[in-house]
Amino acid sequence: MAKVQLLDRRMLLTNWGRGAVAVAILGPSVVACSSNGDDAAVLVPTTAPTSEPPAEPTEDEPAEPNAEPTEAEPAAAEAPTLRWERVDFEFVSAYVLARGDQVAIVDTGTAGNAERIEAALAALDAGWGDVDHVVLTHLHPDHVGGLPAVLDAAATAQAYAGEADVAGITSPRPLVPVNDGDEVFGLEVIATPGHTPGHIAVIDEAAGLLVAGDALNESGGQVLGANPQFSSDMTAADNSVRVLAARRFDTLVVGHGEPIVGDASDQVATLAASL
Repeated sequence: MAKVQLLDRRMLLTNWGRGAVAVAILGPSVVACSSNGDDAAVLVPTTAPTSEPPAEPTEDEPAEPNAEPTEAEPAAAEAPTLRWERVDFEFVSAYVLARGDQVAIVDTGTAGNAERIEAALAALDAGWGDVDHVVLTHLHPDHVGGLPAVLDAAATAQAYAGEADVAGITSPRPLVPVNDGDEVFGLEVIATPGHTPGHIAVIDEAAGLLVAGDALNESGGQVLGANPQFSSDMTAADNSVRVLAARRFDTLVVGHGEPIVGDASDQVATLAASL
């Protein structure tokens, strides 16, 4: 009868630790989606773990020290949600934006209508004392006519306008000139000249909101460019549409027309492609 040579336990573990013996246990895996609906996937092995004991350390391979426990990192605080209300002056609109306990007004509409802005503030559980910023998209009277009354009511608010339009705006307090890339109230300023030389739009990319002033218009659910009848440079105005089309936003609000809610940037991209 042939003899069967048996490896004692010490020799087997020593050879195992030096790589002389290799055992691979492979099995199929399945993809399990997380219970909260996230797109992340986890690979879950379907083969049961082996019952072999873990390899003992050899003289050449000392045991690794126990890993030090790591401290859990504090969860990042969520940014306050951006909320907004439209102030409808019938043929032109302004907008009140609230983030936490801070408020900004974008455009002021025509003179004599401050009470409509006050009603929009109340709808956001705010008042004039909460207004920190007033942003003017451009110098036309239907957008800045209410500025004196607004700044009188919001006594501590700072007002801003595109640098090239500042000289054409009558204001009871000095205006802060802004340019492309500046930030006010967490809103990025986008230079959109053409309708007026210093026209600006503002965007909150995290909230998916673009306030376009008169760089864009809406009619019958369709997004339009600047109105040629009231624009100083249509070549520049059309180029500003292309600039806005390069940004991503879900909601578009304009000076003239209804808000576009849902994939609004796709409609602006379609408009830009037609120019």
